Amino acid sequence: MIHIKEIGRFCEEDTEGFILNDASMENIQPVFLRVIDKVVKEYRLHLKEELHSIYIRGSVPRGLGIEGVSDLDTIAVTNKCMQELDVDWVEKTEGDMDYRFPQINGVEFSFYYIEDILQTETFAMIPFMIKTHSVCVHGEDIKGQLPNYKADITLGNEHLVNIGDQIRRAKEDLDGNEDLEDIEDCCVWIMKIIVRAGLALVIEEEQVYTRDLYPAFQLFSRHYPEKESDMKQALEYALNPVDDPDELLSFLNEMGEWMIHESEKWLHVYNPGKIKHLKI
Repeated sequence: MIHIKEIGRFCEEDTEGFILNDASMENIQPVFLRVIDKVVKEYRLHLKEELHSIYIRGSVPRGLGIEGVSDLDTIAVTNKCMQELDVDWVEKTEGDMDYRFPQINGVEFSFYYIEDILQTETFAMIPFMIKTHSVCVHGEDIKGQLPNYKADITLGNEHLVNIGDQIRRAKEDLDGNEDLEDIEDCCVWIMKIIVRAGLALVIEEEQVYTRDLYPAFQLFSRHYPEKESDMKQALEYALNPVDDPDELLSFLNEMGEWMIHESEKWLHVYNPGKIKHLKI
């Protein structure tokens, strides 16, 4: 069982308020380096000339990785769109790496076409993650071609505009599900979304941002003390997922519905044209 710890931090900003990237190779703990080397080899082996560059994102390159607890999130920037890539190897490779490297709690391979990433007229999460939370471990680093980002309502909108659809999808995945591993995966996924959405609700007032769950929970609770225990439960589920779909559905029917209602209120103020996407 993983105990809730006061770890994580808000993103640093420059003098103009732009989020600074604190991911670097120097921050990666040695225990994770062999896994990263294997990731690079697998991408290169299977993608060959279709591979442009590889990034590691999340807690590991920011020096916050916990051995045996943290997962390894990777991004392959490709020279072809996803539909033109052969990715049949991914599921087996992820499973093999999970078995071979107990120092990580899973590895995720993902693929994004470079032309899509560089289309930054509208906000998208992957360019944001590359710019602010990732380190390039192979190929040409494209961070310099991406815009700077601030902790503002644009980020808040990204976390809140689809939360109704995400909670509905989680409910559908959980309803009648007997695959215990799949239930736990769904639990972690949706609870991380809820905790980060809690931060998004107060991002305009606070003008800070983090992907880390504990500081997001803490800041949300300062503004919504009456929901602190519910958000702490979401944080607990994210760290220690349960495989009881009824328990999770009960939580989503209460706290999930509250999050949707609060998100609707937020969007009415900051992005009224998108409110229709929340309805479930």
